[in-house]
Amino acid sequence: MDPDVARVESVIDQAIARGDFDDLPGAGQPLDLPAAHDPDWWINQRLADGTIDRQALLPVVVLLRKEYEDRDATLAELTTERAARDYAEDFTARVHEDRRRNPFQRMLAPAWEPDDAAARWRQVRSRRAPDTAPAPAPVEETTGAERRGWWPFGRRG
Repeated sequence: MDPDVARVESVIDQAIARGDFDDLPGAGQPLDLPAAHDPDWWINQRLADGTIDRQALLPVVVLLRKEYEDRDATLAELTTERAARDYAEDFTARVHEDRRRNPFQRMLAPAWEPDDAAARWRQVRSRRAPDTAPAPAPVEETTGAERRGWWPFGRRG
């Protein structure tokens, strides 16, 4: 017998003797195996019971295209035009990274210019109902020194 196999079996026997395998979930229950041979039975089972998100298995380009199609919902959540521009820059960087990794793919996700994102953000915000507008940010109290400006000594007069 191979010494490595004997060592592994010895470790397993010790774990059984300690009771490490007692009271495991599903112990004594039959496996839910398919009738025909399927080497991917476990992943298919996980997909069927919802343990794995199906979208996680899609190619990156498909996920990017879906994200682009849903961009209005994302823009509606952003509070500033700068955030919309930053989001477009990040999205475009991910698109270009995918294109570099897969230069011969036929399907491409569109790049998105920050100026276009800012204009779209303004459109989305203008269509928003006034009752769904975010509450104004609370005003922070300032001390006299903060109100004076950058010169710490103030004016003498």
